[in-house]
Amino acid sequence: MGQYNDEVVLTPANVNSTNFGKVMNFPVDGRVDAQPLYLSNVNIPGVGARNVLYVVTEHASAYAFDANTGAQLWKTSALGSGETTSDTRGCSQVTPEIGITATPVIDRTRGPNGALYLVAMSKSGSTYFQRIHALDIATGAELFGGPRAITASFPGTGAGSSNGTVNFDPKQYEERAGLLMLNGVVYTAWTSHCDNDPYTGWVMGFSATTLQQTSVINITPNGSRGAVWMAGSGLAADGSGSIYFISGNGTFDETLDSNGFPINRNFGNGFIKLSTTSGLAVADYFSTFDTTSLSNADTDFGSGGALLVPDVVDSTGRTRHLAVGAGKDQKIYVVDRDSMGKFSNSANNNYQTITGALGGSVFSKPAYFNGVLYYGAVGDHVKAFPLSNARFATSPSSQTATSFTYPGATPSISSNGNTNGIVWAIENNGTAVLHAYDATNLARELYNSGQAANGRDQFGAGNKFIAPVIVDSRVYVSTPNSVAAFGLLH
Repeated sequence: MGQYNDEVVLTPANVNSTNFGKVMNFPVDGRVDAQPLYLSNVNIPGVGARNVLYVVTEHASAYAFDANTGAQLWKTSALGSGETTSDTRGCSQVTPEIGITATPVIDRTRGPNGALYLVAMSKSGSTYFQRIHALDIATGAELFGGPRAITASFPGTGAGSSNGTVNFDPKQYEERAGLLMLNGVVYTAWTSHCDNDPYTGWVMGFSATTLQQTSVINITPNGSRGAVWMAGSGLAADGSGSIYFISGNGTFDETLDSNGFPINRNFGNGFIKLSTTSGLAVADYFSTFDTTSLSNADTDFGSGGALLVPDVVDSTGRTRHLAVGAGKDQKIYVVDRDSMGKFSNSANNNYQTITGALGGSVFSKPAYFNGVLYYGAVGDHVKAFPLSNARFATSPSSQTATSFTYPGATPSISSNGNTNGIVWAIENNGTAVLHAYDATNLARELYNSGQAANGRDQFGAGNKFIAPVIVDSRVYVSTPNSVAAFGLLH
């Protein structure tokens, strides 16, 4: 939900340029496209208990920093012997190198101290590798016999297939969506380098204790494309163990079987629900009536991230389990996770569609707080859409004065329960700007990092994938060569 609701220090009263600003910088060896992660009270050998900030870079490095002092506690390279990071693969989206792009995931119960799971891309000569790593959170050491090279195959005749099998080619993909830990399995979802064919849509699961692959699905096995972009946000999961994501432009079979599923099992450009009870399988989905034309025009649904809404009650007293997504067609699609709507070539059968409220395409993930949905589209203001009787307002109740250039803004929320809500958003300019707004009225800006004199709070250039991370009275922002930390100055 993009929300940290245990913030007891930062409030709308003290987040201003007098009391709040940049307090620390954590320099690293490459671009930070993943969100930093934070753990309190980690017992570091020879050092003692520390609050730790974990940072991964496109130079394929993982760092642990003392979040209070800035001291580097350990650093680990995810490159094999004699390897380098990947080149850009002819795509300008991740430059100048590809190492660790996706936000890792941590499980404090694994191994002797806890484990940080990440996926790294590398190469040796003309051979490319994708590997999953599990690092000890206290030492950075590899766990569980890792790293493990990622391979996969799936029955199908789609792009890049051979003899009825689609094989995963590590050079054609990168792990961009944030990793998901669910019931002892680490799930990864794969995107392409730009739209450089051939590629298809992969989701894979790996045992958190052995790193062995436990499950795999291809959602365009008899077609092409359908990668998982979602602006770098993570796969979402509910309490029943289902996984949700939005696939990008790709093949969708408009001919359906008797259960309303695409006859050739191609789910490009759709909102997908996967069951995990017996491997990975599509349990439900929603595709727009014009899904094929949207894919053909590269105005697909999958450029934005998926968000699961906490249970809400409609006007009849029925509890609804909703999810929200938006993409390049500038519409907000709300689905009922119990019956997502599937496909009709004449009308959209999802729960709610909001048209005309966003001023640009969506390359970000929304946030949700206290009955309000927050969206930051490209070239648009961050906007608030209140929820009433399980329906979102069709026009915003408030919006920021600032409009956010490409890729828009992925807002994050800090609050103390349902009080003291602050919406944080980053303006992705040549000199990036961190903004803070009153969550009850986005027209009220509390702070931005350009307000203080003499560039006190500036933290460098914008970085496409970044979203603010708020924890323990600090706001962390990734940059092209560091992570900046903001907090109270006194």
